[in-house]
Amino acid sequence: MIDLARKALFALDPETAHHLAISGMSMYGQLPGSVRPGAGRSVRVFGREFANPVGLAAGLDKSAEAVLGFARLGFGFVEIGTVTPKAQPGNPKPRMFRLPEHDAIINRMGFNNDGADAVARRLARARPSLNGTIVGVNIGKNKVTPVENALQDYVSAMRTLYTHADYFVANLSSPNTPGLRSLQSVQELDRLCAALREVQNDMTAAGHPLVPFCIKVAPDLSDTDIDAISERLSDGIADGLVATNTTLERAPVAGHRHAEQAGGLSGAPVTGRALATVARFANRLPDSVPIIGVGGIGSVAQAQAMLDAGAVLVQIYTAFIYQGPKLVRQLVGAV
Repeated sequence: MIDLARKALFALDPETAHHLAISGMSMYGQLPGSVRPGAGRSVRVFGREFANPVGLAAGLDKSAEAVLGFARLGFGFVEIGTVTPKAQPGNPKPRMFRLPEHDAIINRMGFNNDGADAVARRLARARPSLNGTIVGVNIGKNKVTPVENALQDYVSAMRTLYTHADYFVANLSSPNTPGLRSLQSVQELDRLCAALREVQNDMTAAGHPLVPFCIKVAPDLSDTDIDAISERLSDGIADGLVATNTTLERAPVAGHRHAEQAGGLSGAPVTGRALATVARFANRLPDSVPIIGVGGIGSVAQAQAMLDAGAVLVQIYTAFIYQGPKLVRQLVGAV
């Protein structure tokens, strides 16, 4: 039924299809019966037990409208967001483009979401029905916030959502929010992570369990950038790494009618670049800094390659849109 609905959605423009899919998944999550992750290879990360290492990447369920529906598909973990402190509409439409010949998508959504307060309420309602599915919350800054004040937005979002998340991801790498990628510089990274550590300290002092946070980086980093970030992560500035995000590179899709659209390219064209980025980080990070590998994973072989490169968990997004729930079942059963 879900696979048939997905095929019908491809007859619509991408963003209309996206909204209908989220509505459908929200209703799917409300059906009677158990909501639990698929049985697979369990792994312990961030002090939490993941029933299987396959997750949904941030970007699909931006405002936690369909957490239970996605959890019901068997994912070991679902990452929602990117969530900003205040609701925002995102960039002007059209802002999402399919490149089916390349199993790819270009988007410049711009962190459209309902804001941290609304997301917190939805996660509070969903939490009692989750039986083992880990929930990550991806956070970012509002577009109107100057980049020099960005850490205030990350801190605000983290405080609002702290008791509703199993882990956080500070999104520093979307190409669709002006200035955001500058936060990947070592100096800015140190400032941001110190501020998020302070939130952790305040919340644990208030009696709440520690909720770990990761940073999410781009696939367009130079080797020098990767080495510098690895050094800081090895010093413990964050609890983990998500690698990677969408790319600004267009060579893999050159000649496509949408190739010159602004935004981030995701899907199969990112596979090699994401894998190489994860491998270089893994070679420089201690085992105490877990890596979530994401970018261009569309098969069991590609997921296994990401794990072999050093990731401990993997996420899918674009390939899930093209292939549907069957991909989740394949990955959970094989990796």
